[in-house]
Amino acid sequence: MKYTYMKYLLIFALTLSCYQSSYSKSFKCLADTATAGKTILDEDGKPVNAHGGGVLYYKGVYYFFGEIKKGNTWLVPDQHWEDYRVPAGGISCYSSTDLVHWKNRGVALKPTTNNPGYDIDTSRVIERPKVIYNKETKKFVMWMHIDKNDYKYSRGGVAVSDKPWGPYQYIGSVKPNNQMLRDMNLFKDDDGKAYLIYSSEDNNTMQICLLSNDYLKPTKHYSRILINKKRESPAIFKYSGKYYLITSGCSGWSPNAAAYAVADHIMGPWEEHGNPCKGPNADSSFYSQGGFVLQVANKPGSFIFMGDIWNKLDLEQSRYLWLPIRFVKGEIEIYN
Repeated sequence: MKYTYMKYLLIFALTLSCYQSSYSKSFKCLADTATAGKTILDEDGKPVNAHGGGVLYYKGVYYFFGEIKKGNTWLVPDQHWEDYRVPAGGISCYSSTDLVHWKNRGVALKPTTNNPGYDIDTSRVIERPKVIYNKETKKFVMWMHIDKNDYKYSRGGVAVSDKPWGPYQYIGSVKPNNQMLRDMNLFKDDDGKAYLIYSSEDNNTMQICLLSNDYLKPTKHYSRILINKKRESPAIFKYSGKYYLITSGCSGWSPNAAAYAVADHIMGPWEEHGNPCKGPNADSSFYSQGGFVLQVANKPGSFIFMGDIWNKLDLEQSRYLWLPIRFVKGEIEIYN
């Protein structure tokens, strides 16, 4: 397995190198990546367990945070959608200097057990963790989706740490402006302001909310976007002065077609575009659900679309899909 994995790592490096050399539609290069439906292994040869995750780049190191999926998968009864779950395992952290070799930094946020009234108990839902650094408070701030198994709790949880890898201290959860928060992302702009982006209003509408200066609380400044579009799993990034937001449809754990929107200002208005995924299986986002876009450090214009290939019947066996994003005549494209 390690030899196969190293082969894919080499291909991935070549892909990024070729990607840098051309933005034209005639672009030809090796199209596979290290994580096109593959298991990522850490330095100990164990599978990386960091799903629905995001990456923080800090002082030359990438920190990859994600949900720990472990244990038997079960179906929540009496739900109108495929509500498969595993016990909430907390949030993991892995570090890398090259996006290839990953060191397991342990559990960044540990759940409690046998405490069903507490937000981060194993009986709850802890999803979509994202971390940013606050230069003023010198704290690393983690936001995540906190819920109960029926998804009616719908809150955003926040935790802080003095170190990027943790441990993180859980502060509590909130409904921003008394609105639902489900699938979410966290974005720090060039001016240091930070925003929550999340599915709200029973997943009918996406919302963007400015955070307080310490990044610990939502403010009353928010906007409603993609109204009545039924989108979730937002992945936001900024390039050449414009904001890009890739989302998925709402089909439970089953894959669907992605779509994206573009704005000159983060609060909008947002102009909707079609599916950025191109080629075979684009209508299922290559059997994945995106959740984060990583800007490669020190390589302007280099972005990686990060997704999960969910195994809904055995969530612990879910895989990853990371693919480069290309900019072609004002549009973004993702090929597998």
